[in-house]
Amino acid sequence: MADARIKIEIEDAIAVLTVARPEKLNAFDIEMLKALSAACDTVEADAKVRVVILTGEGKAFSAGGDIKAWGAMSPNEFGHQWVRFGHRVFERLATLRMPVIAAMNGHALGGGLELAAAADIRIAEAQIRIGLPETGLGMVPGWSGTQRLVKRFGAQLVRRMVLGGEMFAAKEARELGLVDAVAETGTVLEAAKDYAGRIAKRGPPALEICKLMIASANGEDNGTAVEALGSMLAAKTGDMKEGVAAFAGKRPAEFKGEW
Repeated sequence: MADARIKIEIEDAIAVLTVARPEKLNAFDIEMLKALSAACDTVEADAKVRVVILTGEGKAFSAGGDIKAWGAMSPNEFGHQWVRFGHRVFERLATLRMPVIAAMNGHALGGGLELAAAADIRIAEAQIRIGLPETGLGMVPGWSGTQRLVKRFGAQLVRRMVLGGEMFAAKEARELGLVDAVAETGTVLEAAKDYAGRIAKRGPPALEICKLMIASANGEDNGTAVEALGSMLAAKTGDMKEGVAAFAGKRPAEFKGEW
């Protein structure tokens, strides 16, 4: 059964994923992580979806991981079942074929900021605060806070958050490059849909290819972009068609160097 705490709404070319656990400030447990991964599979499999918007229900975008979900785990369980699994789920979100917009309707702290960082574009409401408070709990960011965030925002800014415990309001976050735009309170989803509409008018293959190339240039893809782009190119060649036909016909391939 699908977890109702991750909602999926698809209208035309735009899919909206809503983290819906407002009583816990949209903090994640294991089942919600699984549901987010499944939601990514759902929207990626829908050919008509060209843009994904990720937002939260209630007054928070996401408070990150629910301490009650991991607090009693052994170190081994914590590292493998919580940190590594959450890392894989956020990577799944970050590598969706289509652009992702984080509509940050409320505070994004710890894993909530790591969640927003997995998006391509971040739009924040004016009242929110952003930070990585993990070291105040004696722990470290585990869902790519010291990895993806450094690549996307710079090491010094991440140092300020994880070493100094600094938190930033939306306007300052915009000036620092943590978010791309600031919307008035209560309007971020509308602003995100407007931006998504702009994206949806552009060529989907070109957007997907550009997303892969940017990830490669930023050192985020571990070679995935190169292999994906190479595979797409090879799949369009006459030689690959000949190779597949030869295999099916149980005969030697006769390659002609056809692109």
